[in-house]
Amino acid sequence: MPAPSLSTPLGAEAFHERAHRHLTMLYGPRADEVLRRLFTLLAHQAPMTPPDGEAPPARPLWSERDQWLIAYGDSLVDGEQPPLDVLDDFVAGRLGETFSGVHLLPFFPWSSDDGFSVIHYREVDPKLGDWPQVRRLSRRFDLGVDLVLNHVSRESLWFADYLGGNQPGRDYFIEMDPETDLSAVVRPRSSPLLVKVPTRRGPRHLWATFSEDQIDLNFANPDVLLEFVGILLFYLCQGARVIRLDAIAYLWKKVGTSCIHLPETHEVVRLLRAIADHVAPGTLILTETNVPHRENISYFGLERLEKDGTPPDEAHLVYQFPLPPLLLHTFTSGEAGTLAAWLRSLPELPPGCSFLNFTASHDGIGVRPLEGWLPHHEVEALLELMHRFGGFVSMRTKDDGEDSPYEINITWFDAMKGTRRGADPWQMPRFLCSQQLMLGLKGIPALYLHALTGTLNDIEGMERSGRLRSINRHRWDRGALERLLDSPHTSTHQAFTALTLLLEVRRDEPCFHPDVPQRVIETPTSLLVVERGPLDDGRRLLAIHNVTDRPQPLALEDLNKGVWRNRLDGEIWQAEHSLPPYGALWLVHQP
Repeated sequence: MPAPSLSTPLGAEAFHERAHRHLTMLYGPRADEVLRRLFTLLAHQAPMTPPDGEAPPARPLWSERDQWLIAYGDSLVDGEQPPLDVLDDFVAGRLGETFSGVHLLPFFPWSSDDGFSVIHYREVDPKLGDWPQVRRLSRRFDLGVDLVLNHVSRESLWFADYLGGNQPGRDYFIEMDPETDLSAVVRPRSSPLLVKVPTRRGPRHLWATFSEDQIDLNFANPDVLLEFVGILLFYLCQGARVIRLDAIAYLWKKVGTSCIHLPETHEVVRLLRAIADHVAPGTLILTETNVPHRENISYFGLERLEKDGTPPDEAHLVYQFPLPPLLLHTFTSGEAGTLAAWLRSLPELPPGCSFLNFTASHDGIGVRPLEGWLPHHEVEALLELMHRFGGFVSMRTKDDGEDSPYEINITWFDAMKGTRRGADPWQMPRFLCSQQLMLGLKGIPALYLHALTGTLNDIEGMERSGRLRSINRHRWDRGALERLLDSPHTSTHQAFTALTLLLEVRRDEPCFHPDVPQRVIETPTSLLVVERGPLDDGRRLLAIHNVTDRPQPLALEDLNKGVWRNRLDGEIWQAEHSLPPYGALWLVHQP
């Protein structure tokens, strides 16, 4: 096994050099001034650190025990306790130590997009609880917090300042002449890019990438950057260990460019990483960029490693955005060849970089990551099938003005309802096989609460909110959920019980350490077989998956060499065995 990825503190001299370099790239001759202000901010707002000369020892960034739960602060309610307490009690009571971390989706006061249109970054929505509840979660789990830095709510004080022509918000936003040619801008939505707003100085048009309620912030103004550095430090002081940079790809704007993945955006990520490494070693930076694969992994910063051997200095973790739609294609088509080819294409990552693997999330299932992997007719067939299973498709506007599919809105359990032939009796085994496949891949797995509970499409919630994404953002009544979990014949009980067993086994299997090598073994496309290992002691694991609704023989040469035991039940498996429809195995070989 490779040497573990370690959390290495960034000393004062190295931090000064890196911060100055990043700020020079961003602000040119103003870099010295901004650097002085940055150090003043750190002196007053950074988390408490040991005295000079007593830097905390390096520790592993992650291990096989790292498994994350994704949930909203009010994914569970009981009508009595603050929802954050309900979530904490439920996870502690039902899941124990199954998860090492919780990504707590935006819990701030908000005006739209279920939290991603933030009104106040340093407050907890009083309907959820307050900071003591958040800190309580952070003491039990590695806490993930969203830094929603591309845009802010129209109801924020910053925007009120802007409308009145007052500081600081007066210069926090991006005014644009509506006659400006912005045709090169890459859009993630079909809404207008510019929003007309009345101000004391007359009407103005402001940049709004995602919606008219989410007004983009102007990071070309260093005041905005320093404001968010202060917010980052505040979250670290509240116990956050994982900082998710929401919608980071669109951060920097420059007329005449695509305004996505600009060099300045990457420089901001590097600066935030340097700050975290300096003031809170062990903090993980996670970038959220739902884009084609090559663009997505650019946020590791691997190009500097390839160019001159400099270690990557951007995100520690990047979402595996192609994984969910490729899994949908695999399990609805019954062929794993495309998924296998994509897995083989993944780069070997250097120490300190890993993938966050997932199937479902609070957002939809991205379609853009399929670019280059599935032909248009296959994508269309997948979208049509998801519509038959009760889902919807959100659109975006391309640079030619045409609308194009952006994401599928459906719960993962309902997405596993059948194949291209239609719904069938194999929904539960297909669903569980898809989850086991994800859990066995190299990286850190994250399960959305509604995958863990096998939640169905929330059509009522979607109609009530008027937002397609609400179909996958059901709010559970805790009592109702507990009754379903205690009823053995419900799909909720079956999904939850099976998945928690998989997670409990996975966290104690050293072959699932995020840094352990991964190799896709050549098999018929009805199977996907992934080898993890070998470890230093020769231990190997084969993760084997039948992606069809028919039994498949295990004609694997490796199974004729030594004894292979199923990690879940201890049963010995041999080559003459066959795998039932949607069966999955974790077979371990110990020399």
